[in-house]
Amino acid sequence: MLRLCLILMAAPAFADSVVATRPIRAHEVITAEDLTLVEAKIDGALSDLADAVGMETRVVIYPGRPLRATDLGPPATVERNQIVLLTYRSGSLAILTEGRALSRGGVGDVIRVMNLASRATVTGKIGPAGLVEVGPQS
Repeated sequence: MLRLCLILMAAPAFADSVVATRPIRAHEVITAEDLTLVEAKIDGALSDLADAVGMETRVVIYPGRPLRATDLGPPATVERNQIVLLTYRSGSLAILTEGRALSRGGVGDVIRVMNLASRATVTGKIGPAGLVEVGPQS
């Protein structure tokens, strides 16, 4: 009598990874046509196209290179040297003035801004419509 034993061996699990289909310059907004999925588990690579589409690249991405979350960020709403509105709020006190952005960034990014009235450099968080919030809440 011959016994047949079936041994189940663990097979490596493959997952999809997002890679670029063309060279993507830094500060470009990614579209679906810029990306493809490859069947490979690449450490740190995104696994869903939706996580990258609409985001802006922070570095140059070459064809075939995996996209990592650290390579991407929200699209910039403030450009370097752009005049922005600075707001400071504390309780019922609200102060608004103009400033010059010293770097670029998107909503939620913290940037340095030169207050045009005092020439002081302050740090603030970019809010909706390019408004830069400085003070205790930023």
